[in-house]
Amino acid sequence: MKTRTFQLALGADHGGFDLKESLKTYLREKGHTVHDLGTYNKDAVDYPRIAKAVADLVAAGNARFGIMVDGAGIGSAMTANKVPGILAAAAYNETLARNSREHNDANVLTLGAGQVDVETAKRIVDVFLETECTADRHRARVKMIRQMDKGGRGVNPRDTELSGEDVARIADRVRQLIQPGGSAQPATAVIPPDQLVKLIDHTLLKPEATAEDIEKLCQEAAKFGFYSVCVNPTWVAKAKALLRGTKVKVCAVVGFPLGAQSSEIKTLEARRALREGAQEIDMVINIGALKSKDDNLVARDIRGVVEVCDDARAVSKVILETALLTDEEKVRGCLLSMKAHAGFVKTSTGFSKAGATVEDIALMARTVAPRKLGVKASGGVRTYADVVKMVQAGATRVGSSNSVKILEEATQMASGKR
Repeated sequence: MKTRTFQLALGADHGGFDLKESLKTYLREKGHTVHDLGTYNKDAVDYPRIAKAVADLVAAGNARFGIMVDGAGIGSAMTANKVPGILAAAAYNETLARNSREHNDANVLTLGAGQVDVETAKRIVDVFLETECTADRHRARVKMIRQMDKGGRGVNPRDTELSGEDVARIADRVRQLIQPGGSAQPATAVIPPDQLVKLIDHTLLKPEATAEDIEKLCQEAAKFGFYSVCVNPTWVAKAKALLRGTKVKVCAVVGFPLGAQSSEIKTLEARRALREGAQEIDMVINIGALKSKDDNLVARDIRGVVEVCDDARAVSKVILETALLTDEEKVRGCLLSMKAHAGFVKTSTGFSKAGATVEDIALMARTVAPRKLGVKASGGVRTYADVVKMVQAGATRVGSSNSVKILEEATQMASGKR
């Protein structure tokens, strides 16, 4: 079987220089891409500076794994673990290397040049790179660690996987919520312009959008103070640069517009968008899996994106594509989004046969009310009247490509002009 190759960040202090150089040659011969972050000679250096550089490259997504060598490996592990998103482990034998990946999903390996010889280090590195964290129970515990990294107290492992009891509870809740009766609390009948702009994601997702179109979108968002611009991933860096110095956020779509990509690809797409400046991610679920009642796949799909958003302190929104779903499927999608700790549920991509409806917003709003998730109405929201209806039904955010026109209508109504 062909050995997988990775982008690797490699570093060492003066005491680990010789071992680093040996590992660099060895890893490159095996086909890995190695980013050597120093040190480059045996002059005395402070290992925390280089260990942080290795960890930063991994946390930014520019390297899949990091390897850092100092005298004992312990100080570098402590340093790397200060960087959000990093799980660093010191390993002195193959068993510890395997455990650090299989049980702990470590992404940075630290080695002690005074503890291992070159051949042992090579074996440790090979095991580290070849081992995966696949067992759900281990991944659940890793998520607890990452929650603590964000200042939380960890999570119940049951929150990361669906048991038979979970599925039964979801089914019961679905039946309750799609019964006739019950509606979201009405909002005010009129939304003042200064409040309206805080609800709107100014959106441009057309495949033919040009750089000039994106510039216009960002200029309008900055001028009127819309909450965010929502763009395809290829435009994130440009939008971020154009909006620098403003309060307007950058939102990127992921798995767009079909949602049929693998969970791993969606996670990578989200990570890159966040690295380039996105502060919110709107991801499309695996619609076919939801309709096939493969709830565990849907949960993993959502959770992967939610976790990278959490690591980046970004907002995650889950697009259900409601026009393709039954009420039972809409509710189940909302419940799975809640269980994955998403920030919002969203109706539509705007690329399917229909967009948001008042009925869908009301159903989604009362489904997610226990966890207080946001509800985003998108697709077919073209007028101020449309926005008011969606907000009355329970929407807390609106996505529209007609944002300027909507704001103009709101301003005219506020001034008494019709």
